[in-house]
Amino acid sequence: MNFDILLGLQWGDEGKGKIVDAISPDYDIIARFQGGPNAGHSLEFNNIKHVLHLIPSGIFHNNKLNIIGNGVVIDPAVFKKEIENLGPSLSELLKRLIISSRANIILPTHRILDAAYELQKGSEKIGSTLKGIGPAYTDKAARNGMRAWEILRPDFMKKYDSHTSYHLAILKNHDFKFDIEEYEAGWFEGIEILRKFRIINTEYLINDLIIQGKKLLAEGAQGTMLDVDFGSYPYVTSSNTISSGACTGLGVSPKKVGEIFGIFKAYCTRVGSGPFPTELNDQTGNRLRETGNEFGSTTGRPRRCGWLDIPSLKYSIMINGVTKLFMTKADVLSGFKTLKICTSYKIGGKECHEIPISPDSVVEPVYTELPGWEESIGEIREYDSLPGALKRYIEFIETLTGTPVTLISVGPDRKETITR
Repeated sequence: MNFDILLGLQWGDEGKGKIVDAISPDYDIIARFQGGPNAGHSLEFNNIKHVLHLIPSGIFHNNKLNIIGNGVVIDPAVFKKEIENLGPSLSELLKRLIISSRANIILPTHRILDAAYELQKGSEKIGSTLKGIGPAYTDKAARNGMRAWEILRPDFMKKYDSHTSYHLAILKNHDFKFDIEEYEAGWFEGIEILRKFRIINTEYLINDLIIQGKKLLAEGAQGTMLDVDFGSYPYVTSSNTISSGACTGLGVSPKKVGEIFGIFKAYCTRVGSGPFPTELNDQTGNRLRETGNEFGSTTGRPRRCGWLDIPSLKYSIMINGVTKLFMTKADVLSGFKTLKICTSYKIGGKECHEIPISPDSVVEPVYTELPGWEESIGEIREYDSLPGALKRYIEFIETLTGTPVTLISVGPDRKETITR
């Protein structure tokens, strides 16, 4: 099979961008299949850090085709900034990047609605990134969205004004002050940039290339535990982040799926509200945050940090059909004398290995302790050279999940990667 999928198994921020960039040389096409500018994929090479929000993480490889799939929602203003900050010339990027005609567009009023809805929730806020993602997907499901192909039409402004008027009518019912011109700043300029790119029915192209023997890597955003169906609803994103979302988000049959790579951190993090059984509101949690630079690449918000959660990880492996595990940020655990892994939960005094149905469930993690390691591992490139304690940590995870860990990231740079 020439269609592999790479996705996150936790609450996002697992390091997907770095890994996609690192393994892109093995593929011909890299395609984003869902999410929008609420996702920040960080990658680093030549001592330069890059943060992508919409553009696939294979864009820095000049002989690779990158596709923004139909499952993605695109903010033209964000797209414009990304194009300007990438480095390669626009003429070069026009060769490397294609956009699905079926991808929906985030309008300025989607962002205003997002902020108004979140404000209305008060203390029950879900922690939205306020990028307009939810309202854009809402309009898509309600058959009221604007798609990428529509920005090429002569009556584009008529369509834009119609959508905007509809949203402004809704906003009259909210006590929320805004300046629409502020939100429109850069948006129309972004539309002009988008129009320069090929906007086509990418599902035909993708399937033709697979038939020709080309290898495609589908890149997910966020993580499994933020999936709109199977995550900790309602504290989730608005799209399907799981492996089946790659098929609907690109227009490829499940029959063509090969490997499913599941990425997880050596510990856990979460941004925003919602359940997090292993969260550490103490010095250890602060240490993980500072050492791992756990601050949102999109929002800058400090991430909540905690120990690795095996019941959650096994759930994600099951839902996605993961064939291989990739572990990131192993280097952040260096220096801990003792490490903990949550192997089960206690709910209502009873031990449980399943994710609770209600996000309000009181969950007590049951931990197994493992010895840590003192030495730095950032310069190590061979698995056999890793500290024995780290190898035992990895092997313990493999035993509990029944899935091999075949890649270990020991630093942010694409070179700081170990394959087994």
